[in-house]
Amino acid sequence: MSGGERSFSVRIAPAGWTFEAPRAMTLLEAAARAGVRLASSCRNGTCRACMCRLASGNVSYRIEWPGLLPEEKAQGFILPCVAMAASDLVIEAPQAVRNSASEAHRA
Repeated sequence: MSGGERSFSVRIAPAGWTFEAPRAMTLLEAAARAGVRLASSCRNGTCRACMCRLASGNVSYRIEWPGLLPEEKAQGFILPCVAMAASDLVIEAPQAVRNSASEAHRA
């Protein structure tokens, strides 16, 4: 990570794993860098395979309108493949898997 780049803490519920997500990196990329595998397929916000719920915090999107219905956005669903942390986050991703040699740690 470069010197002045802001990063945020992301906690994966219910597992309790945490990792740092630089503001300019998608949550999917930051999780992978930390050894946490989130469900994914297209990596561009259209397939919805990575959809999970944002329990707390705020995200911004790499694209203008990610592949979510307005109702899903209102219910807190996000697409980590195109979402970037705008604050510390808790995301509900019960399908997440941690690699054995992971940099992610339990809170």
